[in-house]
Amino acid sequence: MNEDTHLWLEEVEGDRALAWVREQNERSLAQLESDPRFAPLHADALALANSRDRLPTGGIFEGFYYNFWQDETHVRGIYRRTPIAQFASGNPVWETVLDIDAIAAAENANWVFKGIDCLEGTTRCLVSLSDGGKDASTYREYDLATRSFVANGFVVPEAKSGVAWLDQNTLLVATDWGPENGMSTMTESGYPFVLKRWTRGTPLTSATEVIRGQASDVGLFAGVYQDTDGRRIPIAIEANTFFESENWRLDTAAPERINLPAKSSIQGLYQGYLIATLQEAWRGHPQGALIAYPANESGSENPTVTVLFAPNARQSIEGVSITRDAIIVAGYENVRGRLLRIARNGANWTTTTIALPENGSVTMAGSSPTDSAAFAVFEDFLTPDTLYALEQNATSARAIRSLPAQFDASPYVTEQFEAVSADGTRVPYFVLHRRDMPFNGENPTLLYAYGGFQVSMTPGYSPNIGKLWLDRGGVYVIANIRGGGEFGPAWHQAGLRTNRQVIYDDFYAVERDLVERRITSPRRLGIMGGSNGGLLMGVMLNQHPEMINAAVVQVPLLDMLRYDQLLAGASWVDEYGSPSNPEERAFLETITPYQNLRARDDFPIPFVVTSTKDDRVHPGHARKYVARMLELGMPVLYYENIDGGHAAAANLNEAARRRALEYTYLMQRLMD
Repeated sequence: MNEDTHLWLEEVEGDRALAWVREQNERSLAQLESDPRFAPLHADALALANSRDRLPTGGIFEGFYYNFWQDETHVRGIYRRTPIAQFASGNPVWETVLDIDAIAAAENANWVFKGIDCLEGTTRCLVSLSDGGKDASTYREYDLATRSFVANGFVVPEAKSGVAWLDQNTLLVATDWGPENGMSTMTESGYPFVLKRWTRGTPLTSATEVIRGQASDVGLFAGVYQDTDGRRIPIAIEANTFFESENWRLDTAAPERINLPAKSSIQGLYQGYLIATLQEAWRGHPQGALIAYPANESGSENPTVTVLFAPNARQSIEGVSITRDAIIVAGYENVRGRLLRIARNGANWTTTTIALPENGSVTMAGSSPTDSAAFAVFEDFLTPDTLYALEQNATSARAIRSLPAQFDASPYVTEQFEAVSADGTRVPYFVLHRRDMPFNGENPTLLYAYGGFQVSMTPGYSPNIGKLWLDRGGVYVIANIRGGGEFGPAWHQAGLRTNRQVIYDDFYAVERDLVERRITSPRRLGIMGGSNGGLLMGVMLNQHPEMINAAVVQVPLLDMLRYDQLLAGASWVDEYGSPSNPEERAFLETITPYQNLRARDDFPIPFVVTSTKDDRVHPGHARKYVARMLELGMPVLYYENIDGGHAAAANLNEAARRRALEYTYLMQRLMD
């Protein structure tokens, strides 16, 4: 590969790099915002972003339902609560406990809310605030009773930290401790690997070490699992790779390793049992299974394991929640959601299905292992979100509230098709289109996919897609390609490292199938993806530019020969392979979008979007790619939000602007 002449663009806040960014922004925004369609798209996007017609979902804590809410008045957002019974009635009266807009104004800071962790039995919480949306954040102790930050309370300075309550006067903190003996206390991936115990009233520098990982790990993080009787077990999670970890109990005399395979995930505690999912077969138990064994056997060589649920080849477990009465499993069967209830009665385990609508997505919307209350949301592509209370010990579901439609879905229909990939694998995909759509190959079509990290693309109601795309004559497609989790860990692992080409073959198969069914044609087909999906876009632009006429490339990975040296990139080696491994590098050289760019007539004009504040996927990927295209004389549009983090949007208004820009571009390319 040739020498990289654009390395200077990796200087995130460098004067020369930012001058280049502003020049590209000005050039591209002039073309997009001058389009007469931009203003009405932006107005619609703003109205949707700030609409109060959203379900106020969140979490349960000590008799209250908590929710983070943003609208035109609260652009940065408020954290608020209502009694659980009121929330279940469908007519909650909210009480604000934390106002991010007010804090940002008072401190003249660009705060973005990243989360809150409250200690049961107290009013004390740890609030995570990020400057402009970065992954790195500051933790500050907050008192729900006084509605204020605690004077001389716990403060963990900005870093990619992991922080958890051990008790009211003690924190477990994994953070950037500064250099030790000339060596960093952060991993090569940019996360901490030293966990310490910090006592109230002492300086952070005096915290005592509890456990230490390796600099080669992805990171070491603190966590606490709470059982149904309120008992808490503190743990350390040592992520050796992105998908492999060791879990250590910290309530023992010395850290004790929990007996689970490297590819597994602890889901919580239930009536004295450790609950986990297996991403690999273990001790004769199948890959993808949900298992349980007594928590007091966590250090045993031979724990007494019970398989609670073992999905088949077309099923998956998407999420696990625990109430005082049951384990709730949100999963999919052929990418259609359902909820299972698993409970222990004496020595027996029983499994039932909680009745909910079919052919959509079901996600949990709040539960606690010390409370019987639980909530779930059902949605599909054309049905607005409906909130359900899981009642009678989570044996039945009652609809509390359905959102009003934010676009008229009556003209549209959803269909599920399958494409056949190069190796014969059947790849499902969903198509949203007008009922009276002619199959004439002339329909402007947007194809979206992700294809990585076991992230599933499932049916979901999107007012933005409906209002900004379907209502303006577009067709929308979501592809369930390998690399995702739609059919469990095997579907994901089929595309790891040097096997990754199957993911791109799957996407190409869906492109071909859309054309063969005459849903669209290459002239009218556009593609979109972000982050790992941005890598997908870059690969498809190089491998099959003839299939498309537009590509929205969001916060992308594009330099796959240097990705492991940029920000969090080293943590993804288990997904992509290592550029320092000769065999894996040879494969990466065949797919890396940046180095494989060539001037060619059939290359469509892409729109590349990123954020200066993205400290997960380095903005240098997008910058260098665009600079290389310009160097080759290839037209390209580029927009870099100076704030915004990995979502490329610091707040609702900026998110609306980005969507309007993207759909203006798609209309120019696919409808004109």
